[in-house]
Amino acid sequence: MNTARNIALASLGMLSASHAAAQKDTRPNIIFIMVDDLGFSDLGCYGASDIQTPNLDRLASEGVRFRQFYNNSISAPTRASLITGQFQHNAGMGFFERDLGDPHYGDHLRSDVATFGEVLHNAGYTTLLSGKWHVGAHEGQRPWERGFDHFFGFLGGASLYYAPPQGAKTDKNERSRGFRDVKLFKDGQPYKLEQGKYLTQEIGNHAVEFIGDAAKSDNPFFLYLAFNAPHWPLQALPEDIAKYKGVYDGGWDSLRTLRYENAKKIGVVSANQELTKHDDLVNPWNKLSVIEKAFWAKRQEVYAAMVDRVDQEIGRVLAKLKEVGRDQNTIIFFISDNGAQGGAERGIGGQIATGEVGTPGSYHTQNSNWSQAGDSPFRNYKSTPYEGGISAPFIAWYPSQIKGGRIVDGIGHIIDVAPTFYELAKAKYPKKQNGNAILPLAGKSLVPVLTGKADVVNRGAPLFWEWAGNQAVREGKWKYVHADPKLGDELYDIENDRAENYNVAAEHPEIVASLKKKFEDWAKKNNVKNPYPSEWPHFRW
Repeated sequence: MNTARNIALASLGMLSASHAAAQKDTRPNIIFIMVDDLGFSDLGCYGASDIQTPNLDRLASEGVRFRQFYNNSISAPTRASLITGQFQHNAGMGFFERDLGDPHYGDHLRSDVATFGEVLHNAGYTTLLSGKWHVGAHEGQRPWERGFDHFFGFLGGASLYYAPPQGAKTDKNERSRGFRDVKLFKDGQPYKLEQGKYLTQEIGNHAVEFIGDAAKSDNPFFLYLAFNAPHWPLQALPEDIAKYKGVYDGGWDSLRTLRYENAKKIGVVSANQELTKHDDLVNPWNKLSVIEKAFWAKRQEVYAAMVDRVDQEIGRVLAKLKEVGRDQNTIIFFISDNGAQGGAERGIGGQIATGEVGTPGSYHTQNSNWSQAGDSPFRNYKSTPYEGGISAPFIAWYPSQIKGGRIVDGIGHIIDVAPTFYELAKAKYPKKQNGNAILPLAGKSLVPVLTGKADVVNRGAPLFWEWAGNQAVREGKWKYVHADPKLGDELYDIENDRAENYNVAAEHPEIVASLKKKFEDWAKKNNVKNPYPSEWPHFRW
C-alpha cells in the first residue's frame, strides 16, 4: 500500500480527540442502505424534482455521488455480489432464487463464500441487518447463520407492506385472493406484522433500535439496511400518498424529459448526454383517455409516496446516529439493487391486482410507462444489461472525511462494496471458508475515489454481466451487449452515447470481436454458462 493510500485510510479512520477518548475502537461504523427497484433519476439529487427526498439529498450534498455505478440488473444476483464481493455466479446465484441444477446457478449463497456479515463480525463489528435478504431461505442460509448478530426482515424477494386484511385466507403457499402473507423474522424467530403497521416503517424502526443497542458497546457496528420499497406491490401510507395528489397529472412523457434536464443541470450525467429513444411499447400520454390518465397518475403518486417514506426512515436513522453520538464516525452508502421495473400490468407470483392502488388490499405493479421516466435518461429497465437496468444512484457520506458536493464518474460496481468495507474496517478477508479455499475478492476498493485521490475505480480489467442469457461487457468507453437475438451484437460508445441510441457494432467489428473474446474468457474463469442453456429461463421485456 502506497503512502497516499495510507494517508487516505488514516483520514477515513480518524475521530475527534474527545470522541476517540470515549470510544476505544476508532474504526468507522458502516451503514449500507439498499432500496429495491428504484430508477436512476428517482431521487431529488439525481433529477427527481417531483419526489421529496431531503435526507438523501443532504447526504449527497455533504458527500460524494457517482455518475456511473453498476449493479447486476436484478435483485438476488445483485445482493449475492454485494454480500460476498464476488460475481454472482461464483457466489452461487447466477440466475435468481431458483435452483437450475448447477451449483453456480442455485437459490442461495454457496457455503464456500464469505459474507460481509461474517468478515466484519470476525473483525470485531456488531453486525446488523434490517430488511430484505433474498439470498437463501433454508437452514444454514439465513442471515443469523451467515454472520449477522441481529436480523429483522424477510427472507424472500418481495413482501406485502401491510398484513393481509383480517379474514383473508391464505393457502399452504400463502397465496389466495390476491394476498400473500407477510413472513417476517426477528433474530431467527417468526415476527408478526400487526394490522395497520407499514413494513417500511417497521424496517426503519428496527434499524433505529439496532443502532441504539449497538451504541451501548465500544465496538463499531455494521448495519445493512435493505428496504423493499419501492418494489411492487404499490402500497403506501395515506398521508404520504396525499402529498403527491395532482403532481403527475402532466404524464410520463414530460416527466422523463424534465428528469433528463434536471440530471444534466445537477451534473449526475454528462452535459452531452442525450435522452434515450422513447420506448415503443409505452403509449404517449396525450393518447390516453381522461379516465386512463387519472388511473396512471395515481400509480405514480403511490410510487413517489413509497420513495418519500424510505427517505423519512433514513432521516430517523440519521437522527438516531446523532442522538447516540455516532454521527461523526459513521460512513453511509446508498444504492438501488437494479433499475426501475419494466413490463405491463400483470399478476406476479399468483397475485392479482385488486383493490384501490396503494391500499392494503391492493396488488399493483410498476410498469414501463412511469419507469421510463424513473430510469431517465437511460434505456430499458430492471433485468436487462442496458444502462437503465444496471445503473444506480450511488451516494457515500462521511462527515469531515469525504469532501461534500463532489460528483465523480466513479465507474464502480456492486462487487467493489465489500472490498471497500474491509479496507475501512481493517478486516482480514479469509483464504478459506468452511475449510474450502475461496476466491479472492472480485472488486476493488472505492476508498481512493471516496477520498478524492481518484475520479474512477482503477480496475485494470473490464466489467462483465450475465443474467438469464443477457450479456454485456464494459471496457473504457466501449460497451458490448448481447440481449436480444433480433438485434444481435450491439456496441455503444458510452462516453458519448450512454443513452445507447446508436449501435455502432457494424462500424467496429474488431472491438466487438475483442469484447466477445474477453467475455468468453471471463465466463470460463467464473463459472458462467456460455452459451446459456436454451432450456433455462430467458428474459425479455
